[in-house]
Amino acid sequence: MSGIFFSPTPRGLEALLADELRAFGAIDPRPMPGGVEWSGDWTACWRANLESRLATRVLWRVGQGRYRNEADIYRLAHGLTWAKWFTPTDTIRVFVTARQSPLKSLEFVTLKVKDAVCDHFRAVRGSRPSVDTAQPMVRIHVFLDRDAVTLYLDTSGEPLYKRGFKPGTVEAPLKENLAAGILMLSGWRTDEPLHDSMCGSGTFLAEAAQMALDIAPGLGRGFAFERLRGFEADAWVAIREAAQARRQPARPLPIRGSDIAGSQIRRARENLAAAGLEACVSLERADVLELAPSAPGGVMVANPPYGVRLGEAEALAAFYPRLGDALKKHWAGWRCYLLSADMNLPRAIGLKASRRKPLFNGALECRLFEYAIVAGSMRSR
Repeated sequence: MSGIFFSPTPRGLEALLADELRAFGAIDPRPMPGGVEWSGDWTACWRANLESRLATRVLWRVGQGRYRNEADIYRLAHGLTWAKWFTPTDTIRVFVTARQSPLKSLEFVTLKVKDAVCDHFRAVRGSRPSVDTAQPMVRIHVFLDRDAVTLYLDTSGEPLYKRGFKPGTVEAPLKENLAAGILMLSGWRTDEPLHDSMCGSGTFLAEAAQMALDIAPGLGRGFAFERLRGFEADAWVAIREAAQARRQPARPLPIRGSDIAGSQIRRARENLAAAGLEACVSLERADVLELAPSAPGGVMVANPPYGVRLGEAEALAAFYPRLGDALKKHWAGWRCYLLSADMNLPRAIGLKASRRKPLFNGALECRLFEYAIVAGSMRSR
């Protein structure tokens, strides 16, 4: 059975995700702002959940139609065959997003869709599912534009950037799928030296090690599609075992991380150990302004701080020129990539960016600045 799916991704990574989905068997992936719409069978859906490094979710389209008011949305939702896909003992939650919708209250739309689903179950099964806003078993996503509504069942469950190994309380400032996308945008080869000079909790490092060892990012977690009615467990096991067979054993890799804060190094080490990757990555406490690379060339990535509170902007105004001097002094021969929401960074750092790629870290608009460091080319101040 085939269907139409939508996979959200951080803004700026849509074209990369389309290429990735095509490799999993997606048909005609169509990039659009914030994601990719594509067609495919359930094998492609399962592989996208298991293997995509860039998707945030895989949403299965179950209904679409025109609307003028909330009553139209209720009728469309009530007419869908929800009882074919899950049972009244499954808990649900409805998520509504909109762009240019004339409706005033998304909360009211959420309530009407929930009522439509529950009324459908009462009519065909005699009982209704309960709502769980914390850990729902079934997530129903509704998207409204100016005059059309689309309803999806979420086949992923927890967002796919949650790889399944970090402690539940850890929320990295950089999502794993954005980190993976930055590594892909850099052109980093998995046998090439990589250094994250402000590694924080180690998100870049873990993603790079998984890429180098061909570890499917979803091997350590479960998915919502496993609870849907009609799920073919035997076929899914074969796909999962094939991905597991490709996984290479842990080994030392040319991947290094450093941070000025010892607490961040400890946190990165804990996260890498939880993923079984501690032996793959070298970690050290070091100041990026004094750090020297361990190889004559490679890729350096960093998510440097940027000012959001009073006083931070002044501190960064002094830090950025010193960072530019350090890159010039120590990192000749390296391609350096800095992700920042501070658009003053390129002027303050004193280096000419060879590329500026717009990206979004959540709702925050950023730029990925590329600096190809060549000895002797920096203008004197």
